[in-house]
Order: sequence, then C-alpha cells, then structure tokens
Amino acid sequence: MALPKRKLSKGRRDRRRSHLALTGTALVVCPQCKSLRPTHTVCPNCGSYRGAEMIETKTKEAKSKAKSK
Repeated sequence: MALPKRKLSKGRRDRRRSHLALTGTALVVCPQCKSLRPTHTVCPNCGSYRGAEMIETKTKEAKSKAKSK
C-alpha cells in the first residue's frame, strides 16, 4: 500500500475536513402556539400541523374535561 511521503499540516487536514461539520436542526415558529418546532412536523406543544389539529395533547384533553364538568 502507498504511504504519504510527508506529514500533512494541520491546516491542510482541517481544510479538507471543513465540509464535514455538523449543522443544527432548522426550527420554525408554530403559528398556533408560537413555540419552536422542527420543520414539516406536527407541533409537539399544541398538536397542530398546517392549521389543522392532528393529535390530542394532554393540555387540550385537560381543558376539554374541565369544560365538560
């Protein structure tokens, strides 16, 4: 197998690896509850997606039970 003739400098090594850095997840503001959520997902806080309620959340269940009593 071939071996390098000379040691690569740290700068050259790091420039080669510059595109390997991790990026943070993109977060958007939920239009219903104004909390941050990942893009293209149901809001974990209020359970809505694109203006429609997709899942029942515990806070909404508690509010509906309190109204029915």
